[in-house]
Amino acid sequence: MFSWLEKNPFFFTVAFLVVFSIAGLVEILPDFSKSSRPIDGLKPYSLLETAGRQVYMKEGCYNCHSQLIRPFQSETDRYGMASISGEYAYDRPFLWGSKRTGPDLHRIGDSRSTDWHENHMFDPKSVVPASIMPAYKHLYDKNVDFETAYAEAITQMEVFSVPYNTQGGVSIGTSIEEAKDIYMEEAKALVEDMKSQDIKDYLEKGEVKEIVALIAYLNSLGQSRRTK
Repeated sequence: MFSWLEKNPFFFTVAFLVVFSIAGLVEILPDFSKSSRPIDGLKPYSLLETAGRQVYMKEGCYNCHSQLIRPFQSETDRYGMASISGEYAYDRPFLWGSKRTGPDLHRIGDSRSTDWHENHMFDPKSVVPASIMPAYKHLYDKNVDFETAYAEAITQMEVFSVPYNTQGGVSIGTSIEEAKDIYMEEAKALVEDMKSQDIKDYLEKGEVKEIVALIAYLNSLGQSRRTK
């Protein structure tokens, strides 16, 4: 059959288009199912978490860590419940990753604490002796780019209809000044659980370091879906 198609370019093209169309439908149709809509209770990222997500992308964390737990027992036993599409409704871009030099992080917020991340990011081997992850000490010195995080949140709300400022939801305020206050309060709550006095002192001066935002983002992963 294939050799016949090779000799008949027209029919080969038709066959290719048919197969391509079927494959496309198989890929696209699930996105229109109920499971691809935001899951119940899913909230968009806060301003601090958004800033942390930007740090995560800037540092290339997705090159070594996935955020997609496949429905195999070997993965669910280790990482938790399998991921579903509705959990990524507010993720732009998706950070599924394609390689696991390190573990999957999609449920890391359910299994690791703020102080664990603080110690691990500063000196990975002090927490996991076999770790090959480099230290990220520079994150303890660099300030968060709040304005970019705020601009992204506004874009998500106005362009993609992400439900910010809804009753019982995540607030980003109605002005950049109000948003900054909300962001600082969230940072203060997280820094209370950190051990670094330098980070606490910086915060007193109004400076939020990138490590604070990154930990806020990591803490948010997995929190949206706790029961099967």
